[in-house]
Amino acid sequence: MSGSYDNTHRAFLQALLARPTLTFADAQPLIALIQTQQDPTRPVLEGDITRADFDHYIHAVNNALSPFDMEVRSTAHQSARGVEVFALVNTASDALTQMATVHTADEIAFVKRVLDCMFETNNTRRAEIMAVSGQQALNLAKAPDARRQSGAVADDTQSQAANASLTMAQAEKVLRLLVAESWFEQSQHGFYTLSPRALMELRGWLLDTYNDRDAESDNSDQGHLHEKIKVCAACREIVTQGQRCPDPTLRCPARLHSHCVGKMWRAQGGREVCPSCSREWKNPLHVGEKAARRGRQSGSAGGRGRPGPAESEVANESE
Repeated sequence: MSGSYDNTHRAFLQALLARPTLTFADAQPLIALIQTQQDPTRPVLEGDITRADFDHYIHAVNNALSPFDMEVRSTAHQSARGVEVFALVNTASDALTQMATVHTADEIAFVKRVLDCMFETNNTRRAEIMAVSGQQALNLAKAPDARRQSGAVADDTQSQAANASLTMAQAEKVLRLLVAESWFEQSQHGFYTLSPRALMELRGWLLDTYNDRDAESDNSDQGHLHEKIKVCAACREIVTQGQRCPDPTLRCPARLHSHCVGKMWRAQGGREVCPSCSREWKNPLHVGEKAARRGRQSGSAGGRGRPGPAESEVANESE
């Protein structure tokens, strides 16, 4: 295959621009069609397209895009084993800035409330759910009332955007659009989580926004840096679905994607122990919507480990 950037690469780039994400399986018939149209006398079948062919197109497109702060990136899907997701990412601005080009300020404020619910309300030391139920998301349509602090002066535009409410119907529409645009994914149980595309686009923003010094006693140890956003010990990508160390104190920071567990044990020479605290990795705790069930079970055992109101609500809807 030619190493120069030609019309087949331009056609592939146009296809990338027209869709939010792509997998190798999606790309095979696409590249086959592009190559067949380039030379109709030599039809190409999708089975003829190898992973090396696909990688060539990705490499060529990335070389062409690099001056424009754009890049095709990939990440393994956290719940669909063996699926690698590719997306065209703007490296100069975060996804929320990009969303603002197609969503109103009120809608963006709603999205931020949903993200806060995912990564603050539903992400505690006891239960790292990092998802919101459908009902929780709709409950966030109404913005909290603005309470003026004594002597505080807020910018009118910022205050209005930060406190704008949506109707339930508007919130439902926004959620549907976010799923259609591959920013959110919705599970069979109705939970909304960040999609692979969103995790790639929002990685820096998530780390900067939520990994700060948490003053709440539930999440900090007298100034200890509590990382709300944790990365997989094997692949170093953000974990919002997977496993956490079975440390009974819930303080060990080690997290693994379920599809990375085997990779971790191979890297450790077959030792199935926590890469951080060396505890046996037996009956690991869940990260993601499955953690909601654990929160409910903890609450039924008595006062100790009882989930907070948000965790209880999510747990009840997960059954």
